[in-house]
Amino acid sequence: MLGLIVSIIMAIIIGFIGDALVRADMPGGVLGSMVAGFVGAWLGHFLFGHLGPDIAGFAIIPAIIGAAVVVFLVGLLFRGVRNAN
Repeated sequence: MLGLIVSIIMAIIIGFIGDALVRADMPGGVLGSMVAGFVGAWLGHFLFGHLGPDIAGFAIIPAIIGAAVVVFLVGLLFRGVRNAN
């Protein structure tokens, strides 16, 4: 149970860092950042493997890069939807 809580906290932190790097507004607030953190960690691990320190099962450097990519893509998608209306 504690491992799950730590993983969720790490996903939120990674999502916030990815959002700060891209300077886009991730929709969904904390929940959106958590999703970006989890998806970014998966994407970063898939693209870059296991680089750098590991905290709570997250390879930090690839997870942050992956989260930044996810936040950027989601920001583009939502910006396009807002402009279409």
